[in-house]
Amino acid sequence: MLLLSQVRSLHVWGVEQKDGGLRSECLWNIMRLTLDEALAVGSQLEIAAINGTDIIPLSPTLAAQCGYSMDSDPWGNTKVFVSLLGCYVDNQADETFNLGLRFQMYGDGLSKKVQRDVTETCSYSRWASREILYFQVAISIHGFTVHLDPGGIWKMTFHTPDSKVMVLKDAHRAGYGAMTTPTRLVLRSPYNMPETYAEEVAGVPMEVFSVSTYYKQVRRLAIIVAAAACPTGGLVFTDEVITWYVPRRIPPLISSAFKILETHMGIDGQRLDKTMMAIRRYKLSITESHVVIELPVGSPDGYYKSHAPDYSYHITYTVEPMLELLWRAEDTQADTRYKVLFPITTPLMPRPPHVTEIPEQKVFNVLLGTFLHDVSLLNITFTTGVLTVTECNARGFDFQEHRFANSSKTFSLQVPFSDEVVLKHNPNPLTTVYFLPLVFGLLILPEQIPFPHPAELEASLEDVVLPTTTGFCDQDNFYISVKYGSQGDNFQIMMLHAGSWRELDTELYSLTDNNTHVSIVVPYTAPDTVFEAVQSDSIRARVDLLLLETPNMWQLNDLSLACNFPLTMTECYPNGTVTALAVKVESVRNLNPKYLTLSDQSCKPVFSNDRFAFFSFNLNSCGTTRTFFDNVMVYENEIAMHHSMGKHQSRKGLINPDYRHTVSCYYLVNDTETMAFRTRPRNSDPKADPGVGQLVVQMRLAQEVSYDIFYQTEDYPVVKYLQQPLYFEVELMRSTDPRIALVLENCWATLHEDRTTLPSWDLIVDRCENLDDRYIVFYPVVADARVHIPAHVKRFSVKMFTFTTDETVLKEQIFVHCDADLCDTTKPDGICSGQCASPLRNAKPLKPTDISQHRISSGPIILSDSSNFV
Repeated sequence: MLLLSQVRSLHVWGVEQKDGGLRSECLWNIMRLTLDEALAVGSQLEIAAINGTDIIPLSPTLAAQCGYSMDSDPWGNTKVFVSLLGCYVDNQADETFNLGLRFQMYGDGLSKKVQRDVTETCSYSRWASREILYFQVAISIHGFTVHLDPGGIWKMTFHTPDSKVMVLKDAHRAGYGAMTTPTRLVLRSPYNMPETYAEEVAGVPMEVFSVSTYYKQVRRLAIIVAAAACPTGGLVFTDEVITWYVPRRIPPLISSAFKILETHMGIDGQRLDKTMMAIRRYKLSITESHVVIELPVGSPDGYYKSHAPDYSYHITYTVEPMLELLWRAEDTQADTRYKVLFPITTPLMPRPPHVTEIPEQKVFNVLLGTFLHDVSLLNITFTTGVLTVTECNARGFDFQEHRFANSSKTFSLQVPFSDEVVLKHNPNPLTTVYFLPLVFGLLILPEQIPFPHPAELEASLEDVVLPTTTGFCDQDNFYISVKYGSQGDNFQIMMLHAGSWRELDTELYSLTDNNTHVSIVVPYTAPDTVFEAVQSDSIRARVDLLLLETPNMWQLNDLSLACNFPLTMTECYPNGTVTALAVKVESVRNLNPKYLTLSDQSCKPVFSNDRFAFFSFNLNSCGTTRTFFDNVMVYENEIAMHHSMGKHQSRKGLINPDYRHTVSCYYLVNDTETMAFRTRPRNSDPKADPGVGQLVVQMRLAQEVSYDIFYQTEDYPVVKYLQQPLYFEVELMRSTDPRIALVLENCWATLHEDRTTLPSWDLIVDRCENLDDRYIVFYPVVADARVHIPAHVKRFSVKMFTFTTDETVLKEQIFVHCDADLCDTTKPDGICSGQCASPLRNAKPLKPTDISQHRISSGPIILSDSSNFV
């Protein structure tokens, strides 16, 4: 609104009143009323002027004509500006002004209409000769002194710059205001009227209102020419500062030299002193061509507002500075007060929300922001659906809103990886990639403008626990246990069969699944086992198992379990019959056992399959040879794949067509003597005298001094720490004759299996512990459930520090050997008198001829210390 007036006197003072959310202030030539958000939010506001007993509603057109202006921010904080020279103001000689306004509020948030009446008295007498006032859409110009009659205005000529004439009635109808006060002529024009025009001054666009008013007086006609020019631009924006340029010299208002007397800067019509400007970091300066005001973006006198064009988050900052100038023309000495209230809103500033992931084990910890206080989060869209904020917290997603001192806010959300809204996949066997797509449903208040913000969160963790496999054996089966990993049963169990992997046949093997483990029992003769080696009394079999993840075909784990199983390969019977078993071992994978023969190729297996060939023959047939050694007769034959059999099978692809397995039988040969005998009646029952046979002596290594548990053949080599003793037991096997005693003649240790190699360490010498070594201990043997004849058993221990080389304790593999004597206790002598019966070492007694000596050795024992043994 454009407001023009002519005044003479100069003086001002102001009063502030407060009434329940309403505040009124006299600010020089205007009055400002402020309505708090708490009173106006959510309601519609109507303002009426109180003119005595009349209540005049102020429509936008009437307000512009009469010097009223209203502005509200989005939250309902309302400012009403009233010119002291406005309509319906009780004007006392242009010095004292009584104003009355009625505020009426109604809406959904109010149960009934709320009405407030405000009255204010302002005093202002420091009028300049001409005053130009521009607030929002209003400019006020005051001119020179005349004697005015309230009914004297005849017509008005508007210069656009072409002339356009209107009588007062037509001017009012067009929206212009024209009135007189006791000493002044007041003219007003709304902004952007047809009779105003644009003009650029010093690079600043301005709106110009120029009018000549014809005023009737007694016997004469007076013409008052008035002009006003208000800036509509002149703004420069950066991210930190708003710069407002106003021309220093405005040609429509100044035609001669002038002098600036006062410059003031203010906010919302209120002047600011230099101290407050410094605190707010406002700057006011004058250049050769401009008056310049600088305002920092974000000053507390303005406010930020959120926007979402095209669903993209932006903000603006709005502030309403005031510039007030007072200058004096040098030719007429007339003063002009030029006041502009200029609301400024920055261009849209993009502020895309940032989604920050805060690392936390097994949880997506999301921080979304930063937003202004007028943004609210309504809901979040997950892959499974939409959840409100309340539903998120009820589900265990920790949602919080964080407010800061500058009124900004952020939102935080925690979603555990284990929830179904989190997608996951494994790029490799050990890594899990967790993926959480989100759409945050945001809302701008109070306009209720929704805008979504999508986000995609991703985290990778090496958190996969792979399944593990363990196994053991008994005399007949492999026992395999598969423990599930963190992915459950996401694998297939594969068995190696004939060199290739195939899925485990659940019908062939016994399987037990308890949701945490799978237990499998595999007979050592099963098709999926392989035979590594055979010995005379055992076979070494192996099973290979693979855990395969599908569909990626990742090998999660494997197990290769090999054990020795008891199996008699050759049996020699007293009647001269021999049975022999030939086995297809891994090293001859292409062997077909049915084509194996004995030395006589006509002697074929009596039974065969793809893994075994079983022979049964007489020692006098099939090309069996016989050899004598001392009192032993040895029969030998050979099971082999002979080249002449090639015509029966394809030899293409055979790795090694030669297969040989020697079958040996050992028989003791008796001496034959001629003797005479005669019969006579017997006086007593016949009795059996000792005959010729074999006595077996074995050496075993016990796990503890109790001698209850012993290491088995498959346990070798046995690993022992240096601080652990070795507990040995030597026993006469399969004998119940109490007349036989076992005596250890000599025991020693070597680094190799050959008992004659060096270096060697003496343990027992001449049936007694080595006197040079204090680490040998004999243990007494008593009868128990296992030992029936204590004389058949000898026990001793060796501490590891016995084995030294160059005064350094040995940490290598050793073998222990002993010479054991068996003697007849019914014929006591130096040997059968007991272990270490005579401590004299000088004279070694001669052994009787009936003494039987046996040589025995242990399996390999590895000496280690705990610091380097893994």
